[in-house]
Amino acid sequence: MTWFKRIGLFLAVNALVMITVSFILNLLGVNSYITAYGLNYQSLMIFCLVWGMGGAFISLALSKIMAKWMMGVQIIEPETRDPQLRELVLMVHELSRAASLPKMPEVGIYDSNEVNAFATGPSRSNSLVAVSTGLLNRMNKDEIKGVIGHEVAHIANGDMVTMTLVQGIVNAFVMFLARVIAFALTMTKGQDSEERQGPPLSFYIVQFVLEIAFMFLGSMVVAWFSRYREYRADAEGAKLAGREKMIQALEGLKRTFDHVDQTSQSNVQSFKISSKPGRFLNLFSTHPPLDERINRLRQ
Repeated sequence: MTWFKRIGLFLAVNALVMITVSFILNLLGVNSYITAYGLNYQSLMIFCLVWGMGGAFISLALSKIMAKWMMGVQIIEPETRDPQLRELVLMVHELSRAASLPKMPEVGIYDSNEVNAFATGPSRSNSLVAVSTGLLNRMNKDEIKGVIGHEVAHIANGDMVTMTLVQGIVNAFVMFLARVIAFALTMTKGQDSEERQGPPLSFYIVQFVLEIAFMFLGSMVVAWFSRYREYRADAEGAKLAGREKMIQALEGLKRTFDHVDQTSQSNVQSFKISSKPGRFLNLFSTHPPLDERINRLRQ
């Protein structure tokens, strides 16, 4: 049932992206970037920017809803009678006030054996901090405070918006370069029959192959920036929760590598506090090694 929900949500979001982007392109009068005279670079740039940035920002706008639905996050009311959950809410609010957030984040919990937490939301005033049941059961109060400090730091730093901008720009460059190179390789000026019929099939095949190759390279740029903002969130989290608590949190995560879920959706996975080491090449990892993060805090 969960998989049906995830597939349905994925299809719904993609349909929304396609409808919205198509509507914007029609408003801008961008119909075709391939003309009888060659590529219309201005139309192509607009086309790629709208598609690249549009999809990223629609996903950002829906990030809280998607996290609740796909991760099964249950929002904790501040008036809850559960002492452990009430303490968690008070901890998030305390650290959020210390970070000068304009509005308290929603606090949620999701049922999972993994030891992790994440922050998401479209802005500093519309955010969510969620922790797993595994984290609450396996970490002590100081370690949990370090984890929450890290996640609140992500919100205070505006990392959700920044990562969306980075991903959108990478998407736009990938689309633009793939189409320009594919046109140069497959289209020949002066062939009126081809101009009337549109690009040949080879154009779309080359474009598709190039997009995969460039996205592969672009993902390294996105991953590098993600690792950079993890170090930054560690430093800000140490200021909010205390350096020793932040170090204890990271050391606690080292003990729980077997309880980190790598199967959750990518936009949530990248905003969790840690991921398993060694499963992917370092260049594509969204999180630096925990030992390096701990050493930086100690230094």
